[in-house]
Formats: sequence, structure tokens, C-alpha cells
Amino acid sequence: MSVAEAVRALAERYTEAWCSQRAASVAEHFAADGSLQVNDGAPAVGRAAITATAQGFMTAFPDLQVLLDELRADGDGYVYHWTLVGTNSGPGGTGKRVRISGYEEWKISADGLIARSLGHFDAAEYARQLREGVA
Repeated sequence: MSVAEAVRALAERYTEAWCSQRAASVAEHFAADGSLQVNDGAPAVGRAAITATAQGFMTAFPDLQVLLDELRADGDGYVYHWTLVGTNSGPGGTGKRVRISGYEEWKISADGLIARSLGHFDAAEYARQLREGVA
């Protein structure tokens, strides 16, 4: 299996993990000291912190679905494009349905896991959808 094929398989498993409602399964796709940063937030470093970040989304969206839109090589990394779909019906939720797309810039570790993920999505549009639902 080529490196590109291995990363594609990783992306497919990662997508399934986000849909699983098992936050630790998301973190398993990261190197032990890997990091996940969402927009300009502080990075979640290590699997426990990444699990907590994933759990936040899974709690807010009990019906969370993540779709793999595209994966492409970019220099010495990869860009994972995704769409998140779900209803914000977790504790304190708005009950509104959200559909937001974004991407993560990945660096892959020597063991074939995600060493660093820099995630990006339109926070203003996300906030609007939380208030008003999908347009």
C-alpha cells in the first residue's frame, strides 16, 4: 500500500470514528503526542485532550455525522475536507440542524497516524446555524 493509500484509509477510518459517538476512537487516529487545533483555539495535545474535544462535538450533536468530502496531498502533508451534519440537541442545545463544511491540515507521523491537525471552519456561519438552523 502506498503512503497516499494508507492516508486515504486513515481518513476513511477517522471519518467513521467521528460518526461513532465514541470520542476515544477519534483520538486513536492521532499519534500519542498528536494535536488537534480547531480554528484559533488552543490545541488539544495528546489523546486524552483530543478525546475531550471530540466528545464536546458528540455531546452537542447526538446525531453527528461527518462526511469525507475530499482528501488531497499538500506539500509534505494532507488536507482533509469534511462536512459536519447534525442537530444541536445535546444538553443546552438550540435544537437547530447544522451543516457546516471545513478542512483539516494534517501532518502525518512516522507511524502513519495524525501528528498535527489544524482544523478550520467558518465560525460565524456555524454560530448563525446554531441560532437559526440550516438556511
